[in-house]
Amino acid sequence: MKRDNTTLSICKAVAIILMCAGHAEGPTLLVTFIYLFHMPLFFIAAGYFFDKKYLQDPWTFCKKRFKGLYVPFVKWSLFFLVLHNLFFKIGLMNEQYGNWAGGVTHPYTWHQFWQRLVNIIFSMGGYDEFLAGAFWFFRGLLVASIVFLVLYLLLYNRHKWLNHDTVPIVIAVLAFGFSWFKVAEHLTIVTLVQGGIRDCWGVMFFSMGVLYRRHESRIRQHWALTLLYAAILGFGAYQGWQGMALKVELRTVFTLPVTGAIGFLMVHHLASWLDRHDGIVKRFMVYCGNNTLYIFVFHIISFKLVSALKIMYYGLDWGQIGCHMVIHENSTTDLFWVLYTIVGTALPLLCARVARRLKVNG
Repeated sequence: MKRDNTTLSICKAVAIILMCAGHAEGPTLLVTFIYLFHMPLFFIAAGYFFDKKYLQDPWTFCKKRFKGLYVPFVKWSLFFLVLHNLFFKIGLMNEQYGNWAGGVTHPYTWHQFWQRLVNIIFSMGGYDEFLAGAFWFFRGLLVASIVFLVLYLLLYNRHKWLNHDTVPIVIAVLAFGFSWFKVAEHLTIVTLVQGGIRDCWGVMFFSMGVLYRRHESRIRQHWALTLLYAAILGFGAYQGWQGMALKVELRTVFTLPVTGAIGFLMVHHLASWLDRHDGIVKRFMVYCGNNTLYIFVFHIISFKLVSALKIMYYGLDWGQIGCHMVIHENSTTDLFWVLYTIVGTALPLLCARVARRLKVNG
């Protein structure tokens, strides 16, 4: 595997582990720090691998995007939809405990089942099923990558003064400008679930990934810069800056491009260093980065195992196994978030590996 491929795999591994840590409701400052850049990193990494050959064959790109994003979204959303009422019967979900905002879910009637099935297929909301909380990313990346391609074709074919180096810059600026206008005017893109702000940011970060790939040799990497990036992110977390949130403050339009970009540079430098040192840590991180899908899909349900341990440790009501995503009691003060992160990352990878071996041996 090429070095740039393994480095980006490690970057994605860092991002997915940080996602699990963020969902584990650890210390507030740490969670805020993570959210400033971990999701933008995925979009930048996707843009990094955009190939100019797709400008001559856009349908192939679109088909790959649908196969890699829409198909798994529908497949695994339906998985959780079909098992939803069963999870209630076995106690993994209940109507008493919910998420950090207090929301709870209920067993579905047949009408609700069919309505959610339609939502999954035609809307790609990402929050249709309680145990699929990170699934908005599939829609966000699908929309962002295809919009980027369409804008690229329109700009490059109609304005010959734009070249392959300047077109991604123009697209990033357009995405930033529209995001500012959208937030400032409180506009909603009604055809996109959650209003489309994450999709707009996705276009911007995807463009950044394309630009980074083309100018990577000119971008300096140094530990002093990496520490500076971490310090800026720490300052942003202390100030309460936002990540790719749904309820957006206007200042986020200006801070998020900065935190997303420097977060990627920080993680990419760390990944590049790790990529040069062969060993079990590198092998695990590359494997993790190449199998982020399984962690996206199964980390929340894997959290239930840790929730059971936490219930026994504190002597809590067993109904709290239904808390989403984790048990909220003492979540920001104890260290269970570490165990949630480890299990949420490792258990899906272990199950996927076992399933593959059984399939091969069978």
